Amino acid sequence: MAGHSKWANIKRRKAVVDAKRGKLFTKVSKEIIVAAKLGGGDPDANARLRMAIENARSVSMPVENIKRAILRGTGELEGISYEDVTYEGYGPGGVAVIVVCTTDHRNRSTQELRATFSKFGGNLGENNSVSWNFTRKGEIRVECSLSEDDMLSLAMDIGADDVVMIDDGALIFCSVDLLGTCANECAERKLAVRETRIVYEPNTMLSVTDPEHTKLLDKLLDVLDDNDDVQNVFHNAELPEEDAE
Repeated sequence: MAGHSKWANIKRRKAVVDAKRGKLFTKVSKEIIVAAKLGGGDPDANARLRMAIENARSVSMPVENIKRAILRGTGELEGISYEDVTYEGYGPGGVAVIVVCTTDHRNRSTQELRATFSKFGGNLGENNSVSWNFTRKGEIRVECSLSEDDMLSLAMDIGADDVVMIDDGALIFCSVDLLGTCANECAERKLAVRETRIVYEPNTMLSVTDPEHTKLLDKLLDVLDDNDDVQNVFHNAELPEEDAE
């Protein structure tokens, strides 16, 4: 009986992992489809597609899945048509939130996000209702063992703006226009590029100290992250240390 229970737990854990992997594959696949649709199926001539493919590889998406997503984007293979939509709104306590989506049904996504914001003490806003307080930047996540000084020197050499050290490497920030170039430079310098993306960095932060607001914000962000249409979520909440961890 104990063995049966152990196997049941393993199957449940595997199901959770498989579900998360499936959602991740869905999100990166959508990004590849949109990139190929907008800029063509040649990654050498399409920087956005090149970055999308690299992101797919970083999460171990099978090569065949990547090829099918490209063919769907270029129209060579029948499939669903997706578009990029960026939403803005306010979370609990007045936190500014930007949600980047890739969807096949704009109206459905809008309704779902409006209901989600409302459920957790926020509201969906109009265009530029909060984006004025954010700056779009390119972000490159690399795995490396270089020191912070060496990373800062490298960033200056490749035209990047800033570096933030993380546990297994660094986040390199640059202008959106230079994202592809900087990522290529990192790869040429033998850094393991694990992810490239466009981020919205808040210009001013909002301190959230009310426990109810932090609880609602956590739930809001979790539900948004679980939405298949949502690619990325950015906010300007500055949480208490224990909540941030």
